[in-house]
Amino acid sequence: MAREREEGMRITLHNVAKQFAREKVFSKVDHVFGPGSRTALLGPNGSGKSTLLQVVAGALVPTAGTVAHALADRKVEQEHVYRHVSIAAPYLDLYDDLSLREALETHARFKPFRAGIEPRAVARTAYLEAHWDKPVTHFSSGMRQRLKLAMAILCDTPLLLLDEPATNLDAEGIAWFRELLLKHLESRTLLVASNRQEEETFACTASVEISRWK
Repeated sequence: MAREREEGMRITLHNVAKQFAREKVFSKVDHVFGPGSRTALLGPNGSGKSTLLQVVAGALVPTAGTVAHALADRKVEQEHVYRHVSIAAPYLDLYDDLSLREALETHARFKPFRAGIEPRAVARTAYLEAHWDKPVTHFSSGMRQRLKLAMAILCDTPLLLLDEPATNLDAEGIAWFRELLLKHLESRTLLVASNRQEEETFACTASVEISRWK
């Protein structure tokens, strides 16, 4: 497993399309996100970036084509992909009915954090430790975004997906996000969906325009 984490995940999309009812979101997607690659997925709001991220994550099944995931050149079966992926996105809900402590402890049981990182350390990293017993539903938008990012970045996964990660972050929060990501990115495979904001794509070394698959 250590070698797999170091090398990141490879995602191979072949002739992938996604359609909802009569709306074609994208089609003929042929692309390989290599292990350890850092890619910005660029396009305006509503262009399909979030949908493609969810297809890459294995959360959405494509209308056509295939998506293959591999670790250390070994195929990851579709039903096991979720174990190796962490994602932070504005549309993903938190455990609103739970306290911060309960939310992080529950999350850790299903998807462990990186070696040596306990739930309370995640709260401390996100500057939320003072709210340890507070229900997540009472968190501000900025607090919720820091929690989402900390939970995703600090997970022990070889594939990290971030959808508009600067959402609801002020300048101080963006600086915090930058430091956290660079500290824990290492050789993980990274995809960042953005409408061309440098504060979101700073860690990326390649970019892809979603418009090429329209």
